[in-house]
Amino acid sequence: MRQTYFIADLHLSESRPDISAAFYHFLDTHVLNQNIDALYILGDFFEVWVGDDYVTPLSKEVAARLKQISDNATPVYFIHGNRDFIIRDKYAKQAGITLLPEQTVINLYGTPTVVLHGDEMCTQDTEYQNFRKKARGWWWPRLMLALPLWYRRSVAKKAREKSKQNQAGKSLEILDVSQEAVLDVFAKHQVKNMIHGHTHRPNVHHYKEQGTELTRTVLGDWYTQGSYLVVTPDSQKLVSTPF
Repeated sequence: MRQTYFIADLHLSESRPDISAAFYHFLDTHVLNQNIDALYILGDFFEVWVGDDYVTPLSKEVAARLKQISDNATPVYFIHGNRDFIIRDKYAKQAGITLLPEQTVINLYGTPTVVLHGDEMCTQDTEYQNFRKKARGWWWPRLMLALPLWYRRSVAKKAREKSKQNQAGKSLEILDVSQEAVLDVFAKHQVKNMIHGHTHRPNVHHYKEQGTELTRTVLGDWYTQGSYLVVTPDSQKLVSTPF
């Protein structure tokens, strides 16, 4: 049976070996040597990424696991998230992954589908969107990557602490996507199917816009369970697996 898998928001880190173990089990069970069509990773794969020059046992192990998959003729595609948006070609080559634009339309068994991380659709969080605009621009990433590694690690740590404080004071509605932004993405790409992550609210949403049925599938995070979407020519199924 033809199958394509989608995952997002694993937030891999040295402090959470249980997540890494669950991810490796997922690869061994569903991806490696399974003759699937593709694996898509839709952002926030790592908890934080300060540059391809920051090499850790975790980053090397993950790269080796993914490279094994791509070497076995299963393509692995990656879209940046808000935690790992400065992953560059060096690590992509090591891991055998293909970096995609932040909004990419794919042919999913005959259904044009836009895949993205999804943070750009959280337009009610204006503070975050202002940062995102700067961080995804051409100059800010280049400036950060030109700084010493120790300094980048310090900046990332402080940024995460500030982000947690900011999120604690915001409602769930502000942190979620806005329907207007969702419909804008559908209209921009002229598709009826969307897959994204970021919000940590796995679900399948249906809309009817000007007589057209639209479907938006949200991937789950991996904080307490594995979460993936498996798509076949006939179905889309969200799956959660306890650690």
